[in-house]
Amino acid sequence: MEALQSELGAALTGFISGILLTIPVGPVNLTVLNEGARRGLLVALLISAGSVVMDMIYCAIAFTGFAALFTGSVMKASMEVASFVFMLYLGVRFLTSKAVQKVSKVEERIERKLHPHSWFMIGFVRTMGNPGVLLFWIVLAAHFISRGWVQPTLSSKLSCIAGVGTGTSAWFFVLCWAVSRGHGKFTDKTLLRMEHFSGIGLLLLALGQGVHIVFQLVNHTL
Repeated sequence: MEALQSELGAALTGFISGILLTIPVGPVNLTVLNEGARRGLLVALLISAGSVVMDMIYCAIAFTGFAALFTGSVMKASMEVASFVFMLYLGVRFLTSKAVQKVSKVEERIERKLHPHSWFMIGFVRTMGNPGVLLFWIVLAAHFISRGWVQPTLSSKLSCIAGVGTGTSAWFFVLCWAVSRGHGKFTDKTLLRMEHFSGIGLLLLALGQGVHIVFQLVNHTL
């Protein structure tokens, strides 16, 4: 029973973090919005599926290749501070964003080299071309394990990765369905509000992390 609760907690952690990562409007979301409005629900879902698969791959790489490096007590403490700073930075960045993010030069170069020829691969390549996604998962994977939200076991890590896939899929499905049904045009103002909402979520997480660090310091000094 305890193992089941631990895996459910890991899945919920992945679900929430997956949504927070996907909401900020970038090249993939813009592609889904534009092509979904022009070509319908199926095309939007295929682009989204490619992005979800690449997100899960990046998340798996973070858990298997990097999170194990941060299991020592000193490294755990360092990662707690680093994750607080990182979430605070992203939250402020998203909340104060003045314009919707376009395709970066790195993404453009990767797309020119790989020449994706299907809607699925377009979503896959555009997510792969964003190194910030991998950095996000490296920091969060180490943070989740250091806080005990995800256990350093294969089953717990897989549960978190599955939660990430479920969360990103849920967000993209709602986005695809809304744009394909023509529920109003997604203006730049609406897109920025979505990004600001994600920023608020990240700032709340940073606040919780900051409070946790303060309590640890107080308990250590008493």
